[in-house]
Amino acid sequence: MNKSITIDGTTIGIDHPPYLIAEISANHNGKIENALSLIEKAKVAGADAVKLQTYRPDTITLDCDSEDFRISGGLWDGRTLFELYEEAHMPWEWHAPLFAHARNVGITIFSSPFDTTAIDLLEDLNAPAYKIASFEAVDLPLIRYAASTGKPMIISTGMADAEEIAEAVSAAREGGCSELAILHCVSGYPAPPEDFNLRTIPDMIERFGLVTGLSDHTLDNTTAIASVAVGASIIEKHFTLDRTGGGPDDSFSLEPKEMAELCEGAKTAWSALGKIDYGRKSSEEANIRFRRSLYFVKDLQSGDIINADAVRSVRPGFGAAPKHLDQVIGSRVTIDTKANTPVILANLKSGK
Repeated sequence: MNKSITIDGTTIGIDHPPYLIAEISANHNGKIENALSLIEKAKVAGADAVKLQTYRPDTITLDCDSEDFRISGGLWDGRTLFELYEEAHMPWEWHAPLFAHARNVGITIFSSPFDTTAIDLLEDLNAPAYKIASFEAVDLPLIRYAASTGKPMIISTGMADAEEIAEAVSAAREGGCSELAILHCVSGYPAPPEDFNLRTIPDMIERFGLVTGLSDHTLDNTTAIASVAVGASIIEKHFTLDRTGGGPDDSFSLEPKEMAELCEGAKTAWSALGKIDYGRKSSEEANIRFRRSLYFVKDLQSGDIINADAVRSVRPGFGAAPKHLDQVIGSRVTIDTKANTPVILANLKSGK
């Protein structure tokens, strides 16, 4: 069982606060200034890392407009893959300044490589980890090549069945990756919450024995925060300056305020999970006095027998616990007792 991995000095695992990744993807919208700003705003929002995608259109697809290469339906209907990736890709010459800026800002930065040349570029930049995208989870040679760097790796599993996930994990291990995590993912853009079946996450943890998280493409934070309760240690969410910006990924991405809410909410959810503990909590101590207890509701003389109409279970909690009611009824008081005073067991004796 891999209980944790470490990326850029941060330990990630079920015993640590969730690791929040702000996915910049195509949300630079063709301007490096946007990408630089997203890095800064991710840091302010509380994200642990920002992630890029490293490819060129010619390294991810072919320049072809046949039916095979044309998108039908959905967010990018009618476009060719090459056209989409030409618009969406992060120019390779931006990578060095973006990595430098993230390090200056104080936030971890890494990327999803889509071919071996992308990994070579990222190695030159000393990327601290690699993320394999869902669509590439079946590219076992790519996984092995990334694993050969010895860096931690995160694999998204959208569209992959259990056998394909196992193959990807084996490829990573065979390639030399010792710190591996997987993300439950639904590769719809956006994806409806009911498709996520978050109960899959604890099954993945048990089945594969790896640090497990969620790559979330829903339109709000509910699913992501809920995933923490079932064991997600990593949350990845697309991040944009403006959801109405018109870029390929803008419409299903979080804006800075929402990213800040996700970071706070996910870490609060993890904190609330705590441990198994039936003991009294510090926040409860002041309220113990308001629990129910037994009080006299009649004046009694020393030696009187306590009848049922002489005592009640009421708030506050300075008297004997209500569980002693049957013992109290029929007993005798050993001192004069006033109404509206607590029943003290030490001041009673058997009524016989």
